Amino acid sequence: MLTIQEVSRRTGFTEPTLRYYERVGLFGPVPRDESSGHRCYDPRLVGTIESLACLRTSGMSIEDMRRYLRLLPRGREAAAEQQALFAGHAARVAGEIARLEVRLRYLRAKADLWAARDRGDVDAEMRAMDVVTDAAGELR
Repeated sequence: MLTIQEVSRRTGFTEPTLRYYERVGLFGPVPRDESSGHRCYDPRLVGTIESLACLRTSGMSIEDMRRYLRLLPRGREAAAEQQALFAGHAARVAGEIARLEVRLRYLRAKADLWAARDRGDVDAEMRAMDVVTDAAGELR
């Protein structure tokens, strides 16, 4: 059995996050030590929480984590639903990456613009300004 501090260190979740996830039902009530009243996490529950930590780190929402956990006991019977869940999340992450790439292109072009301006290179400044303008249009 592990304490909340040990589970926190092992999973990267803060203690308040672990309490919150318990409260919102991502996992059932955690048994308490009879003498101290402190939460006692068994190895199976710790494994579940470690899985949740991976899902959360991937950016998965609490609702999708709930859905994942609801489908898990159904195993292969729920494989298509699990696949759809993860494919949907992957598509959302791909969209976020695409938006971040536009931001990065914009920021690099702004840096190039200012570097060109600093050097007095008008042609490079104009090329950078074209990229900045294009990227700025995509940011909207």
